[in-house]
Amino acid sequence: MAAPEDPELSQAQTEKLLQFQDLTGLESMDQCRRTLEQHNWNIEAAVQDRLNEQEGVPSVFNPPPSRPLQVNTADHRVYSYIVSRPQPRGLLGWGYYLIMLPFRFTYYTLLDIFRFALRFIRPDPRGRVTDPVGDVVTFIRSFEEKYGQSHPVFYQGTYSQALNDAKRELRYLLVYLHGDDHQDTDEFCRSTLCTEEVITFLNTRTLFWACSTSKPEGYRVSQALRENTYPFLAMIVLKDRKMTVVGRLEGLIQPEELINQLNFIMEANQTYLMSERLEREERNQTQVLRQQQDEAYLASLRADQEKERKKKEEQEQRRQEEEKVRQSALAEERRRRTLEEEKERKSECLPPEPPVDDPESVKIVFKLPNDTRVERRFLFGQSLTVIHDFLFSLKETPEKFQIVTNFPRRVLPCLPTEEQPNPPTLKEAGLSRSEVLFVQDLTDD
Repeated sequence: MAAPEDPELSQAQTEKLLQFQDLTGLESMDQCRRTLEQHNWNIEAAVQDRLNEQEGVPSVFNPPPSRPLQVNTADHRVYSYIVSRPQPRGLLGWGYYLIMLPFRFTYYTLLDIFRFALRFIRPDPRGRVTDPVGDVVTFIRSFEEKYGQSHPVFYQGTYSQALNDAKRELRYLLVYLHGDDHQDTDEFCRSTLCTEEVITFLNTRTLFWACSTSKPEGYRVSQALRENTYPFLAMIVLKDRKMTVVGRLEGLIQPEELINQLNFIMEANQTYLMSERLEREERNQTQVLRQQQDEAYLASLRADQEKERKKKEEQEQRRQEEEKVRQSALAEERRRRTLEEEKERKSECLPPEPPVDDPESVKIVFKLPNDTRVERRFLFGQSLTVIHDFLFSLKETPEKFQIVTNFPRRVLPCLPTEEQPNPPTLKEAGLSRSEVLFVQDLTDD
């Protein structure tokens, strides 16, 4: 992908922007830039926070500085193990100790006074946590530069995230606060923390979180745990449904003694983890049971709803069929009434029947489809339509019919058509004075 053309970005920032995009897979270059700007272009911290968000852990950047840490430190039953500095031995040792005592006392007294006065002039910058993940990542990088790559696996996230993971996974969380300027820190890191047996123990038994107290994130944790001296280790575990400090180790401790003390703390608090695991298992089983009950209820509800839907569909279908039958009956009744009215009208419009002795009269016998016979006289000069109207006015006559002669067989054109709008007269149709005509039912057609 081509570098973004932005004159405000330096070459180094552009390279970090492209590197961040490759590592995170974000498509929006603006989003990549905003994320890096939030972390002061610290690419390690930005990538770590992005990965935490993808794992479902909320972003911890720019948290409220006054947010309390959710760890119970008020339990007076916390196990404490403090390693005192070795006493001087021999006359030479005590002489050196007594000579250096005034200088050491003066140095630390003046240093405390200076720090106390400096707080009134300039607030401690460690009080503002702006990049907690960056603080942890920076400490890990500086630790590796000074002590090498062989060390316990550091948790690469904030203290809050480590607490959440330890609580979720029901694991012990061991917190190490690194005092940069303490005289025992260097020996502890080289001779204890980076030994093979300690590394194996911590990697297999705990989540290990560490940070320097010179960093805002480490200072914030230091204010919460209130250590007395360095090196400082705190064991935290879920106890009575709260993350609780159950052990404190302070001072220069040897590898074997460190492992023994941690084992002692773990064994003393193992019952809390077992109890929590049982409670979680019961809660999970209860949740699964409730979920199964909910699913069964929903399945029953869906079945009832489906039955109700089908019932309504059947009722609606019956209603529609009944309505269709009713409408059909109404239509048939209207058609029948219309037909009767039309028959009456045709009957009223028929010309009178001529007398028997009229020389222009024609006697016609109609044979109906129901084998009944009807006889009537007409005039030669009348249209064949009159014959049709007469038959139509009869109740026995079908609704649709045609009039047919027998020999020769032919259909009389009684109704007007496009080719013959005016039907012929009886005389033009070739009828004689006495005829027998057949009425053929066309209703089915």
